[in-house]
Amino acid sequence: QVQLVESGGGLVQAGDSLRLSCAASGRFFRGYAMGWFRQAPGKEREFVTSITWNGGSTDYTDSVKGRFTISRDNAKNTMYLQMNNLRPEDTAVYYCAIIRSTWPARSPSEYAYWGQGTQVTVSS
Repeated sequence: QVQLVESGGGLVQAGDSLRLSCAASGRFFRGYAMGWFRQAPGKEREFVTSITWNGGSTDYTDSVKGRFTISRDNAKNTMYLQMNNLRPEDTAVYYCAIIRSTWPARSPSEYAYWGQGTQVTVSS
């Protein structure tokens, strides 16, 4: 069984930065691609970014390209999401998850082992 725990969310102003972390327990982390999703109130969960098992390739949704950076440290079983120049429309609960299909994958159905989420709120 694998557990994912997100942290690092908070309340910031537009233009600020945050770094989210996703800590994984269990043996699945190192061999699997992973991703970040977000869900705003009243909206469906949407893909943000993903990374291959070795960090060699990444995929971003257009709205975060140039502002967000995904990375991972397999030695620490941790994935990160550096978010710069945050906008009010980035406000959501952010989730990390492990891909159960092949990378790249942008649909939530292609992911398993979700974390509980961390709230990011960006004020204007």
